[in-house]
Amino acid sequence: MTIRSVIIGSGHYLPEKCLTNADLTKIVDTSDEWIVERTGIHQRHIADEGQTTSLLATKAAEAAIKDAGIDATSIDLIVLATATPDYTFPSTATQVQAALGIHGGAAFDVQAVCSGFVYALATADNFIKAGSAKCALVIGAETFSRILDWTDRGTCVLFGDGAGAVVLEAQNGAGSNADRGVLCTHLRSDGRHRDKLYVDGGPSVSMTTGHLRMEGKEVFRHAVTNLAETVEETFRKSGVTPDEIKWFVPHQANRRIIEATAKKLNIDPARVVITVDKHGNTSAASIPLALSVARQDGRIAKGDLVLIEAMGGGFTWGSALIRW
Repeated sequence: MTIRSVIIGSGHYLPEKCLTNADLTKIVDTSDEWIVERTGIHQRHIADEGQTTSLLATKAAEAAIKDAGIDATSIDLIVLATATPDYTFPSTATQVQAALGIHGGAAFDVQAVCSGFVYALATADNFIKAGSAKCALVIGAETFSRILDWTDRGTCVLFGDGAGAVVLEAQNGAGSNADRGVLCTHLRSDGRHRDKLYVDGGPSVSMTTGHLRMEGKEVFRHAVTNLAETVEETFRKSGVTPDEIKWFVPHQANRRIIEATAKKLNIDPARVVITVDKHGNTSAASIPLALSVARQDGRIAKGDLVLIEAMGGGFTWGSALIRW
């Protein structure tokens, strides 16, 4: 028998405030046509003052726990992916842990920017496979609006705030691809590319939060290549073919990147979950948010083979194959 990390619940949360492309034209020199043509984004959600990353994460977690039909106290591990924590320390995960009334187990943050949820999922999966946890809450949550330069039209139009979460439960499997749960994960990073996507501040560098900076064309080029590479490794090691994937749920960074990656991997566009048009790029929150949306609207069903992938600043990138 093989221990599998099975997703038994999912949930998400978006701040009520919605910022459309038309709204952005009043803030920065841009247009709806310019944004849509280059990114596919029509709107994004923005956290109000006082709406912290931990608050968004807690609401998404509560939704996932309710969907799983479990009591929060049965959770013995929380792994939260974010690049916009409430504080330098303590971790945002511990703030969520307290808000949920959980007083046991472990809770910590993972920082891999837009790849954060894939990293967090892989981390929780390995805890479960090692027998160190039985029920894990994996969250991706961001308030990227806090680190944007609202005078830079190349970046401020791209990002939004939100959170998504899944509950993983240890279950026995046969050790085949027919098992429910996380079947495999692949993580990569290359720190030589820091200057292509980064935040120009931090406690040790400037004692400030800083703002997001990006070389868009370079990020696009690396994204398509790197993401295709890690997914192809997933296919090679798992023996799964693109035709077997029921749903491809990529990081929601840019519609052009999503479509180019799907094409390179020979994945049917009809099987690609896209939410970037309504949410923008919510970094570590984008994959769990999209998973929850597709689960709620009936697209993702029990037994479906789901492929996720993401690339973020660093660069970091990774993929995971999941039998829902």
